Amino acid sequence: MNIAQKNTGHRRSNGSKLAALAIAAVLALTACGESNGSNQGAASPSASSTASSSAAAEATSSASAQADEAATRMFKDWTGHEVEIPTHPQRVIFHSDTTGDIFALGVTPVGILKDNTPGTVFEEQAASVEDAGFPISAEKALQLQPDLIVFGNSDEAVYEQLSKVAPTVTFDSFASMEDRVATLGELLGKQEEAAAWVAQYKEQEAAMWKAIRESGVGENETASVVTMYPGNRLFVMLAAGLPQLLYSEGGFKQNEMVESSMKEELGFLEISAEKLPDYAGDRLFVLTPVAEDAQNEMSELMSGAVWKGLPAVKNGYVYEFPILTAGSDASSRLWLMEELPKVLANR
Repeated sequence: MNIAQKNTGHRRSNGSKLAALAIAAVLALTACGESNGSNQGAASPSASSTASSSAAAEATSSASAQADEAATRMFKDWTGHEVEIPTHPQRVIFHSDTTGDIFALGVTPVGILKDNTPGTVFEEQAASVEDAGFPISAEKALQLQPDLIVFGNSDEAVYEQLSKVAPTVTFDSFASMEDRVATLGELLGKQEEAAAWVAQYKEQEAAMWKAIRESGVGENETASVVTMYPGNRLFVMLAAGLPQLLYSEGGFKQNEMVESSMKEELGFLEISAEKLPDYAGDRLFVLTPVAEDAQNEMSELMSGAVWKGLPAVKNGYVYEFPILTAGSDASSRLWLMEELPKVLANR
């Protein structure tokens, strides 16, 4: 099917019809209630009449509010598009590296970037959701019949294709978790839920750091995160996933080299093994690679003299997390926040 042949029904409002049907239903139920009530003798006619009138008034008010709420509204996305989107979308494609964001809000999309879900903390939630492809397929998107597409990319050519399928907004996957959740709340008509989620998260995060400090972890201790990619490529992770939690307010400090790299707004930095002592903090976190050859290369590094000479290694302050569980998304962050105190307590 040609993707230009989209269904424009998402712009139509059935609010007035719904309001009329709701009022008619209430009046019909009221009549039945009065008839049944006379047989049971549970209420006097005057009380029954008053209750029925009150129920009808409440239903009329509710139906009127639904009718008055616009079916669509305008939204300015990450890259500046002004898009007319559903006020309460029901069939959302969320194509982003931060898939766990939408699950954290209790929403199950109809399509996602499924390549990045195996091994994650939200793998089970994603199991029943359709794969929108990588790169995202406009044809597949059309088959899913979305009423909103959230596209975590700034590729204008792909955006143009997707916008012919359904209202499409670009989404900044590299924004802070709090900003991403707030944006999703606005897009999904769940502003209050998103605000409550962020507020609760901040409370839990503060409580976590308080507990960690009380367990004996010093306020001035530094931490670093490393991982290995195939080809013996060693990386210091700076501003994505686990480091975002470790360096949050009340958390670990960064040593001089890590702090300098972060000021350059780098998300990660490739280094040689010989440079590792310059970047390793008092606590060292290892993101276990997925690829078998990278796992072997990480094992070789950890059995070498450079690694064994690190203060964190000598003190037993090395902690491992599977790299796929340490994502930047909201669901992964919640999991990490639960697990971090546990691993620290064991060393």
